[in-house]
Amino acid sequence: MSQQVLDNLEIAASMGTYFIPTVSFNAATGECLLEGESYHENTWEFYKRLMDWLNRYIAEVKGPIHFTFKLTYFNTSSSKCLLDMMRLLQEYQSNGGQVQAVWYYPEDDLDNLYEAEDFVADTGLKLEVVGY
Repeated sequence: MSQQVLDNLEIAASMGTYFIPTVSFNAATGECLLEGESYHENTWEFYKRLMDWLNRYIAEVKGPIHFTFKLTYFNTSSSKCLLDMMRLLQEYQSNGGQVQAVWYYPEDDLDNLYEAEDFVADTGLKLEVVGY
């Protein structure tokens, strides 16, 4: 019986009525990128794929994770999903997993900065916040 290897998760950004961010999760390196705008028709369904991948990575690969958040806009339902994702990363970190998380925000967007600060306060995740 062979074990199924975790594949990379790649989702191209899409803009239209709804906005889907770029997703690039690398199973070999633990490099995870979420970039762009997140405004979905089916937010929970979209983020469930990301959470399922992260859960498998944590359970099977057990390697370091370097997560880059670079979202210029996200709606309320996306925010709730991001919070869940950060809680998962924080739990992995608390259980000895190596997690480096960076939140990039446009320097002229203080709301985005405040969201990042709220995520840190709500989750306890060590999140580096960087303006660009």
